[in-house]
Amino acid sequence: MTQPLAGFVRPTTRWLRIVFGVIGLLSLVLGYLGFEHLMRVRPESLHDRYDVLYYDLQLFVLGAEPFQEAGPYPWQLQVARFTAPLFTLLAVAEASRLLLAAEIRRLRARRARGHALVCGDSQFAQMLADRLFADGERVVVVRSEPFGPLEYRQRRYLGVVGDPTSAEVLRGAGLPMARTIYACTGNDDRNHAIANAASRLIQDRRQTPRVYVQVHDPEMCLSLQARRLGAAGSSRLRLDYFHVDDIAARALHRHHPLRGPAAGRPARVLIAGTGAFRRALLVETARHWRESRADPHTGEPVPPLHVDLVAPDAGTELALAAARYPFLATVCRLAAYDVDLDGLTGLPQLAAGGYDRIYLCAPDERKGLQFVLDTPALWRGAETAVFVPVYRQAALAAAFHGDSRHDLLDEVHGKLRLYPVLTHACDARLIAEDLTERLAQQIHDRYLHAQRRAGVRLGEAPAMVDWSGLPESLRQANRAHVQDIAAKLLDLGCVVAPRHGGTGDASAAGQAIDDRIDELARLEHERWCRERQGEGWTYGEPRDDVRRRHPALRPWPELAPDVQEQNREEIRALPDVLSDSGFELIRLAPAVPAQRRGPADGA
Repeated sequence: MTQPLAGFVRPTTRWLRIVFGVIGLLSLVLGYLGFEHLMRVRPESLHDRYDVLYYDLQLFVLGAEPFQEAGPYPWQLQVARFTAPLFTLLAVAEASRLLLAAEIRRLRARRARGHALVCGDSQFAQMLADRLFADGERVVVVRSEPFGPLEYRQRRYLGVVGDPTSAEVLRGAGLPMARTIYACTGNDDRNHAIANAASRLIQDRRQTPRVYVQVHDPEMCLSLQARRLGAAGSSRLRLDYFHVDDIAARALHRHHPLRGPAAGRPARVLIAGTGAFRRALLVETARHWRESRADPHTGEPVPPLHVDLVAPDAGTELALAAARYPFLATVCRLAAYDVDLDGLTGLPQLAAGGYDRIYLCAPDERKGLQFVLDTPALWRGAETAVFVPVYRQAALAAAFHGDSRHDLLDEVHGKLRLYPVLTHACDARLIAEDLTERLAQQIHDRYLHAQRRAGVRLGEAPAMVDWSGLPESLRQANRAHVQDIAAKLLDLGCVVAPRHGGTGDASAAGQAIDDRIDELARLEHERWCRERQGEGWTYGEPRDDVRRRHPALRPWPELAPDVQEQNREEIRALPDVLSDSGFELIRLAPAVPAQRRGPADGA
């Protein structure tokens, strides 16, 4: 669990404070001893121990009355008369620093460069800022509630107090020079206002930051992603909308990957309940299984993952999910059981202990957790673990799953796993895997699959590697292809929308692509040529990645037939690429005559 960085003090600062305290204590002791000795040799100057103590304290205000007389003085007093004023000066400097800390932090925030800007008072915003700082990022936080002095000391990042939708406040937080901006307030409209203000403040930057906007409704989030995908070609801003359930579902399989099934039976997963996390969990489980079980060398089909959904609306939910994400039916064998949680223990497969993993997504976290704790049949029915997603029970999750010295509760031999959604959703690396990034990776995966079918083996060319090993210039080329989807849709008279399983509109969009496949392929090739030439590539045979020469950098009529067909396949694959993320193409109007602008601004 991500915790605030409480009590963090730099080692240098700690030692300076220790030295500072030693100087003060030493001055007090030596001054007392020196004045006591002086009282014995000059009884007319000091009469009793109260005078000794009074003059000792006077040393810290840059002088004491006995020094009006000529010396000599005891050595203890000679040392104290210099160290005590030094302590006073250090105390004044430290007090001034503390009094001016807010102003200093405000100036530092305004002058920040290349930092992460987190806007919002929500728990998620606070956890995200803590996580970013722990990962070594420079962080500036904008929130409406004032920061307390202990917060500044515990969290060593910068803070700005004010309305995060205000352009002046955002400018004071260094937004024009930020590298990443997160709009994470508890209100969607305020988050959109932050994105609008960011767009105005950074419109003149050559390298624009990434802006991530939190949306609290998953359906609205998908709809806004569709609208952004259709407008990305007209804006240089790298903008994406995210929902915490989607991020946390991806994080779950990064931290807890599904193992292979036991010998003699297929892999089987149970998802029970009606909580908000259920749909994201189902989709990401299927994606994880497809990616982890695919063989990049042979291209053999992925063995099916058996998924049982138990809920009063299980049949309806599976039908909706399969309609939106067609790949579910190809990766999984889905079964619905329209019963509530009380009927869960009656499943024969559960009694046989045949599930590799069980997820319980109860809308009421307390009741769901109580059900898991009181139902040993669930523990026996899971081969590995029973996962319980929680939003408000993160502290209880830490009590179950602390380190070896801080485990407060028994995990039932490791089979009980509370999964704090917000804690795992504040992973900046997963948030950065936005829609543009995921679509670009999918385009590259399709390219690898097509090349392998053509006989090209992995590693034979710079592009014949997994996405993680792909050079950044080639990743950027795939992102630019995604950014140009908006222009392609305009040419086709189509828009992108969340998929609902209909076929009529999809057929019309597919027909629009078939009618203009050659023209669209030519336009895509010309866009690719502009993007490559902008990176310094020129025509040359054979391909030379060191000198940046490519044999396909030539006019469309001069391309070899197989290269032209490759461009056509990229256009034909567009509906399938979008459907994998839950989108479809809808034809609204006749195709627009191809009057393409200059090179589309890539992300």
